[in-house]
Amino acid sequence: MIHVSIIGATGYTGVELVRLLGLREDVVLDHLTSRTYAGQKIQHLFPHLLGNIDHTCEELDLEQVTTDSDIIFVALPHGHALPIAKKAKEKGKKVIDLGADFRLKDAAVYEEWYKVAHTEPELLEEAVYGLPEWDRDAIKDATVIANPGCFVTSILLGLMPLMKKGWVVPNSIVCDSKSGTSGAGRAGNVANLFTEVESSFKAYGVAHHRHTPEIEQLLTQMAGTDTMIQFTPHLVPMSRGILSTIYATVTGGHTAEEIHALFEEAYADEPFVQVLPAGMWPMTKSVKGTNNCQLGVTYDERTGRVIIVSVIDNLMKGAAGQAVQNMNLMFGLAETTGLQMIGLFP
Repeated sequence: MIHVSIIGATGYTGVELVRLLGLREDVVLDHLTSRTYAGQKIQHLFPHLLGNIDHTCEELDLEQVTTDSDIIFVALPHGHALPIAKKAKEKGKKVIDLGADFRLKDAAVYEEWYKVAHTEPELLEEAVYGLPEWDRDAIKDATVIANPGCFVTSILLGLMPLMKKGWVVPNSIVCDSKSGTSGAGRAGNVANLFTEVESSFKAYGVAHHRHTPEIEQLLTQMAGTDTMIQFTPHLVPMSRGILSTIYATVTGGHTAEEIHALFEEAYADEPFVQVLPAGMWPMTKSVKGTNNCQLGVTYDERTGRVIIVSVIDNLMKGAAGQAVQNMNLMFGLAETTGLQMIGLFP
């Protein structure tokens, strides 16, 4: 049995982890922590769990959590995973951080973008970036996983085959992404009220969204050369989902057929990445509630640019689903364990 604790279990990502892990016969949920709802039954806070989960939320007791758990999921805002990961490391336990504390390898870059001091540089060096399609072998041996950002996952999966082959001009990349409101978290915020977002559509974080350096870090690794992107996220009035439309200038001599074939070959054995037939374009509803990423790709000969459309469920492949996929790899399980689902439609 795998003993699991979830720190921050009553946020959108945390409760999604509870849903994914709560019925698994190989998992014991030891501690579900919540500063706001300590002492309350999680199934009363979230009635969709009734009949399946019976667990009381509790205050974080770091000593007890790190003693009892084999792996700890940290679903908290940036800055809060650092002491948890340090204590878990001392106890020889595994950690998956669903925040940003271990995603950026340069502590100075992290501090610049997140305005928080990074106090665990040694753990930062040791942490493995948790995108299985990029480096699952490193994930298998990791003790600290930096679960990728949601926008980042959609964009990296959309670009990885081309970047590894060198088929696009690195600094020509433009990423136009749209997210549902759950991506902003569950905390109260006037900008995310129903009356603010309903029947509206807006850009935010223009030219300075915190996922930008994370995307550039991984694309640089994939391409083997410094890469800078233009990234603009948007908020759309739906609860779940991310759609990223990605544009990049193609290096000479590649046809639409060759580019599509490259994607099909690159992801042929990936259980959670689906390349749609040429001429088909993905929609967020197709991946809702799943750990899947669906990709559509074509080449515009008139402009010389590739166009990639990538969709994920931001709470699944963009957060909790990918975290469970990483956990499966870390414990030598089939990475699809507990994650094989068909999307909800309509």
